[in-house]
Parts: sequence; structure tokens; C-alpha cells
Amino acid sequence: MVLCLKAWKSRSLPGFCSFSFIILKLLLLVSNFSIVIPLYNESTSLEKLVPEIFQSLTKYNKYELILVNDGSNDKTLEVLERIKKKYSVVLVNNKTNKGQSYSIWNGIKKSNYNTIVTLDGDGQNNPKDIPRLLDLYFSKGTYSLIGGIRKNRKDNLLKLISSKIANQFRSLILKDDCVDTGCSLKVFDREIFLTFPYFDGLHRFLPALFKGFGKNTLFVDVGHRPRIAGISKYGTLDRLFKGILDIIRVKRIIRNTILKK
Repeated sequence: MVLCLKAWKSRSLPGFCSFSFIILKLLLLVSNFSIVIPLYNESTSLEKLVPEIFQSLTKYNKYELILVNDGSNDKTLEVLERIKKKYSVVLVNNKTNKGQSYSIWNGIKKSNYNTIVTLDGDGQNNPKDIPRLLDLYFSKGTYSLIGGIRKNRKDNLLKLISSKIANQFRSLILKDDCVDTGCSLKVFDREIFLTFPYFDGLHRFLPALFKGFGKNTLFVDVGHRPRIAGISKYGTLDRLFKGILDIIRVKRIIRNTILKK
């Protein structure tokens, strides 16, 4: 880097070209990213979703798609093996079902790039929204997390009501400024994510944790589509009670972080 600066100051053409090449290489490295998708019994949606993802990212040259099979007991693994023959994907297989948080955490641990994109494997997140979030993330350079807010959600009434209540309660206690933390479509910093203590439910509290750790966050409207097939893998009442305990846990994590500073 010192040699590059000297070359820059001297304005010599070879030195300038070398300096420009290094800067360009660094910029390209910064814009690399890993997409991590947790999957549990999503065999019916994958063969449509994966091509959509690649089609939406044609302007990007360097990224990886990590598909984490979370101990599915349908034909998900069989479909994944078929997909791998057509597309460049990284398969991670949990031998038993360990949950969405673990699958995301495990996929991120195995990723190669510091910018992480997450979305659901059921096809309700629209891959066309990924470039918009990435462009904001890379161009602004001031946000450690940019999350989607599902506009015109295509879920049943019970799920909509319970989600609204949970979001309002969580936001009131944790003050994360996010009205839809349940939207899986997010772009964030890998290194910061890996500093968070792991717990089951971690993925639902990323806005609160990033903000609680003093990082800037931004939330933008994204599309939401009807489920292609299958049913939601997560209950309502069990999530409600567990969510209350998780809020207490996250509040403690943030408080301890502040006290250490």
C-alpha cells in the first residue's frame, strides 16, 4: 500500500495503473456476498426459487448461494442434489432438524464473504428485491444491516394479527425501529453477526442486536408472495411464549454489551 501511495504521488503511469488495479480489486472484493437460505421440507419451491435467484443477480459476478437443508424429511435433499448439477451452489446438510436460527448461523459460518444475504426457502420473499437491498448496502456504506419490510403480506389472517402484535411488543421493549423483524430478506455484516451470542431464535432479533451493538440499520419495503406449496413450519402460540423469553434474553445481551464499553 505504501508503494501504491508513492506511485500515486509520483503520477507515473505504471504506478498509477497498478494503484488503480489494486483499488478496483478491493472494491470488487467488498461487493462480494454470500446468500444463505435455511430449508426445511421445501422440495416443492426450490426448483422455481433457485433459478429466480440466479436470474435476479445477473449484474453481479462474485457471490455464492449456500443452501442449508435442516434435516428435511421430504424430498428436499433429493431436489438439492438435482439442482447442484445445474447451478453452482453450496449444500450444507444438518443431519437432524436444528431450527432456522442454527441453519442460518451454520451457513454463515461456512460462508466465504463478509456481506450476507438471507431469505426464506418457501418462495414468499421475491429474489428481485435482493439487488435493491444490495445496492443500498454497498452504495451507502453506513449501514451494517438493511432489512426488508413485507408490503401487502400474503399470509392468513391469524398469522398477520399475531405477527403484528409480536412486532409491536418486541419493538416497544427493544426499541429496534423495525416493524417487521420476521421478514427473512436481509443484508448484513458477517463479522458483526458472528459476535452475537448464539441462541435458538437469534435470526428474529437481528435488527435489535445490530442496533443494540451500536450499528446503523435501515429498513425498506419489499414484495411478498403467496406460498407456492406446503404450510408454515412454525406455530403461533409456541412462538409467542418463546418470543417473550427471547426478548428478555436479547435485552440482557444488549445491556451487558453496553456495560462492557
